Amino acid sequence: MAYASNIRAGHIGLAERAQALVARLGETLERRRIYRETVRELSALSTRELNDLGISRSMITRVALEAAWRK
Repeated sequence: MAYASNIRAGHIGLAERAQALVARLGETLERRRIYRETVRELSALSTRELNDLGISRSMITRVALEAAWRK
């Protein structure tokens, strides 16, 4: 016996796409905030303090990217 189904398999509506876009935007803004905050805090440290942490000044942006993207 066949019956009609109202289930849309694999179809994403406009509301779902907009919600996903807003979620990705929120994640991106949070990552940017973490990156900027990490760069600001590490840049404020003296060279000696950075050396104690095992970080050189040239590594600050990489460390900040790793913090933001959790790599």
